[in-house]
Amino acid sequence: QVLSLENQKAIVEFCKKEKLILLADEVYQDNIYAEGKEFNSFKKVLRSMGDDYKDVQLISFMSTSKGFYGECGRRGGYMEMVGFDDGVGGLMNKIASVNLCSNTAGQILMSLVMDPPKEGDASYGLYVQERDAILSSLKRRAKTIVSSLNKLEGVSCNDAEGAMYAFPTITIPQKAQDAAKEQGRKPDALYCIELLKKTGVCVVPGSGFGQKEGTFHFRTTFLPSEEDFPEIVKGLTEFHEEFMKKYA
Repeated sequence: QVLSLENQKAIVEFCKKEKLILLADEVYQDNIYAEGKEFNSFKKVLRSMGDDYKDVQLISFMSTSKGFYGECGRRGGYMEMVGFDDGVGGLMNKIASVNLCSNTAGQILMSLVMDPPKEGDASYGLYVQERDAILSSLKRRAKTIVSSLNKLEGVSCNDAEGAMYAFPTITIPQKAQDAAKEQGRKPDALYCIELLKKTGVCVVPGSGFGQKEGTFHFRTTFLPSEEDFPEIVKGLTEFHEEFMKKYA
């Protein structure tokens, strides 16, 4: 979900009250699909809250691995530290400097992410075309996976407003819960493992994210190509129907 300004301000207030450092993972700032929603950096929100919050410490993260570029193998990224003593920044630079060699390719790619082609540049038209095509496709895939999940028995999924993931809640029959216990697994882990074995589709059990006791989820991406989506949805649907019958 895309955080509202009210959500973000509440998080800043909580960090101030509890004297916590706010770590803001903002790598999906371009991946927003919900109408009327927009990205607001935590630095912008923090600055808008006035001098009473200037002592809140914030570290924002950005990466080449996510967004609409998805250059996972380049290992490029940066973090910005706000509200820290200069000495802390110096120590961070010292830690970074002990690496044997710089990640040159990652640094070059990160510089391109931070300074993309601008209107009037020779490559601007192609850049906009490719960017918009990728984001539009991700938006369509997000709607497809959420719609498909919500058609399954005992499954409920919120709209994927941004990023690359859907996180549905699933109802797992008691027999499946008992079978999972016998195997020493969490019920949603059993579901995910059986799904992987049956279809080759890999999802992550919600129990790995600290979910509320008595609830079950899994996390899935919508990164596969649009051409592959019908087959993936078909396999997931057939598996779920068989799973529910098997443990009814």
